[in-house]
Amino acid sequence: MSDVVGTIVPFWTLSTIEGAAVPAFSDGQALSPERLSELRSALAAFASAPLVTLEAHPLPAKREQSSGLPLDAMSPLAQELSRLVTNSSKVAAVAQVTQSSEVLYRMHVPAKVASQFGKGLVKPMQAKTVDGGIYGDLVAGVGRNSVVAKTIFVPAEAASAGAKGTVIGAAAGTAAAGGTLTVAVPLVLMAVAVGASAYADRERQKAIENVTELLEKLHLDKLESERSELDGCRDAIDKATTLLLDRGKVGASLGLDSAVHAISIATQKAEHRVKKWEAALDAVVGNHVDAAELEEAFPGVTGDGGEFRAHLELAALAIALKRRVVVLQGVEVGQSNEDNPFENFVRSLRDDQQRIAVLEGRVENVLRRLSALELRSPKRIIDKVMTRKQVDSLLDTSYRLRALAPAHSTTSPGADVVIEIEKHGDGTLLVLPARTS
Repeated sequence: MSDVVGTIVPFWTLSTIEGAAVPAFSDGQALSPERLSELRSALAAFASAPLVTLEAHPLPAKREQSSGLPLDAMSPLAQELSRLVTNSSKVAAVAQVTQSSEVLYRMHVPAKVASQFGKGLVKPMQAKTVDGGIYGDLVAGVGRNSVVAKTIFVPAEAASAGAKGTVIGAAAGTAAAGGTLTVAVPLVLMAVAVGASAYADRERQKAIENVTELLEKLHLDKLESERSELDGCRDAIDKATTLLLDRGKVGASLGLDSAVHAISIATQKAEHRVKKWEAALDAVVGNHVDAAELEEAFPGVTGDGGEFRAHLELAALAIALKRRVVVLQGVEVGQSNEDNPFENFVRSLRDDQQRIAVLEGRVENVLRRLSALELRSPKRIIDKVMTRKQVDSLLDTSYRLRALAPAHSTTSPGADVVIEIEKHGDGTLLVLPARTS
């Protein structure tokens, strides 16, 4: 256990619709983590508008290095966070956390709202021992590896505004009394957009690393060309992401149109390959298959690498890039209507990602079906005794098939989405990939 007792963390409840009502709670009193979790569930169930909570923790001195999307100190997201904190600066807990200028903001998007983003934008958190995992717990400081204990949460705006049952986050810098919330649409919209984009980019990084390693072994120029063309889309997507999050307009000079075209071609190739895989599996009788026949339909599936696994990684790369583009399109649609950008953003994400979610589901189904196949003895030796080497080879292939399905997890239903934002001393931000709590 840590020797840090009674750590006080301020939090805000942010609304995305003006004039939305929220049920009374806590009367401005401190809450335990368990009570705050119950509060989030209550807000999601009873509030008349999508609500998220935002916590402000001291940035741990010892924290695993994580990939994410960096934003400069003058970015709109940084300015919205600064405005929110400034409005609550009279609250002792806020002043204490932010005086070091090294802050970890943690936004919780309730499951009811997060489910509207659609399948695949975030997935269950992987173990911390896995490369690319996010370090989710707070540690006490340098040289300590224990989690801070007995944290309590203080409603920031409720304490400063003196409004019972009201915790407000203000994009415009105003506080409301009674049961209404001030709209914080830009803050919520940009945080969710950057968190989802960071997650998609992390998936892209993993896919490009995997496919590069495979292609170095295979020496397949055609697939190498596919990989290079897809990875070349990153620059245009990165520039468009930065521009949109700075509330700029994406023009043809960025090259995003050609990047989207390349990604669309890649997803079409993936769909064509999936169709062939599905046909090959449909042709299997009684779920029993010869290893040689399986290898013919899925080249490389019985070994460490192979064309089939390269095709899988290329499909994963195309899907990850497509999801980044979907987020960009959602932001653009959301920001085009200042009256209800969050609703437009969510609607755009849900509609545009449906097709790519279906493709990913088909790939996962192919892998599940492959993992359930039972290998039979080769036909040429069916009436003979198999050697020990042949038996070992058959068992090894069976194990490889079984390992396919668990490697590709699905979205966790009914889970809150957590978006962490590191604010550093120079005012810059690092938005970590969105994850399920």
